[in-house]
Amino acid sequence: MATPASPPKTAKINSPTAGKPMFGCEHLGRLLTSSQDNLNQSFGHYRLMLRKIFDSPTGPLQATKDTNGSASYTLTSNYLCLQCPTIVTEEDRIKHGTKKAHRFYVDSRTGYLYCQMCDDLIWDPTFEELRIRKMGTASFWSKRDRKRKYEEPADPVKDDPKYITSNTTTPSCRANGLRGIYNAGATCYQNVILQCFLHNPLLRNFYLRDGHTNCNVPHCLSCAMDDIFQDFYAVESTNGYTAANILSGFWISDKKAFENLVTTKEQDAHEFFQFLAEELHERNGDGKRPEVGSEHSCNCVIHQIFYGKMLTTTTCQKCNTSTDAVQSFLDLSLGLESLSQKRKKGDPKPLTLRECLDAEYIKSDKCEYRCQECRTSQQARRRTSIKCLPNVLAIHLKRFEFKHGRHEIAPSKIETPVQFPLEMNMLPYTSKGRDLGLQNHQLHNYPELARAHEYDLVGVVVHVGSIDTANP
Repeated sequence: MATPASPPKTAKINSPTAGKPMFGCEHLGRLLTSSQDNLNQSFGHYRLMLRKIFDSPTGPLQATKDTNGSASYTLTSNYLCLQCPTIVTEEDRIKHGTKKAHRFYVDSRTGYLYCQMCDDLIWDPTFEELRIRKMGTASFWSKRDRKRKYEEPADPVKDDPKYITSNTTTPSCRANGLRGIYNAGATCYQNVILQCFLHNPLLRNFYLRDGHTNCNVPHCLSCAMDDIFQDFYAVESTNGYTAANILSGFWISDKKAFENLVTTKEQDAHEFFQFLAEELHERNGDGKRPEVGSEHSCNCVIHQIFYGKMLTTTTCQKCNTSTDAVQSFLDLSLGLESLSQKRKKGDPKPLTLRECLDAEYIKSDKCEYRCQECRTSQQARRRTSIKCLPNVLAIHLKRFEFKHGRHEIAPSKIETPVQFPLEMNMLPYTSKGRDLGLQNHQLHNYPELARAHEYDLVGVVVHVGSIDTANP
């Protein structure tokens, strides 16, 4: 006799836990989390400011009172205080912040949020969402929050391509700096590095805010870089650019380490990157000691952007004594020779950038080492990790090797393709990740720590062709 089937069990669903809120910077986070009133007041003031910026005439926002009490108009942005109803100029912003202890302002033209403590525009997800909604819909409410409307009949005139063209504003080429550089006779290896520098947001901000001024050095390459940034981002032109000042300063340079680059033949783009970084470091270093707590030995813009710290730990195999050595680096150079040999022997998997990093910074290697405890030469294990990551991480793949022929050592190129992602987390290759024993598949266990080590791809230089005749 059959028994009645029991009803299916209801799956247990855990209540969602609230995530940790993200803020544009730590200073804004302190303001918004100090009290509910500050939170509501800040968002309320920001909505009012966005209405003034995008719905009202721009005249009142571009006017401030001078010492005589009369209105003074400016073509540049003013700043609307987020914490009180005050409009100030860039010059008066610091005075107002010091007097009132107000640290946050809104750009009168764009609605962007500015933090005086960070001395920069900040990106906060909540404020930015309000700004984008206001710009796109003239309302703070999302599309799904608005009531649906019946579709209006299509206007055939508005579908006409001529009508669309005549009523379309072409985005300014100054906004993105997209412009080509002429090849002045086998200078393509220079041009690709210049393009990477020109589209580096940190370098761009440095030069466009007059970071390099009052220079009297003849044929200064930093002055030449300043000219290029101005021509790419301040001149409304898409015509090709001739980097004549860079080329002349490069040829006149007396750096012995890079004198082999000064020829009319094609050269290595990586060497030119090192040369240009060294030149810009010398021209922008102020000779001052770095700030307390700084990881760098120099305060120049190149060290702040590109330089990191490498930690090498050597452990004696006899007494287990470990010694640490810290060294600065401009870029990471990753070997391909041994990894490419595996592919030639039948490994079907494509070579990836992460595999190259694993071989260099996850695995250890053997070496000869004179131990200070044993007082003799011993076998040791050496492991390298990244102690301090730079703001912009440059990675160089060693594609050129030297093979022994019958009569001489001949250079050759490693043709093995290397796949690279658009985003990469560098936490497993750091000293902190090594101490935690982290692998790539364990990053989800440390979400906050992993987020601080995430990199987005900015530029790629690829060498196309043979070792003798090629173009990057």
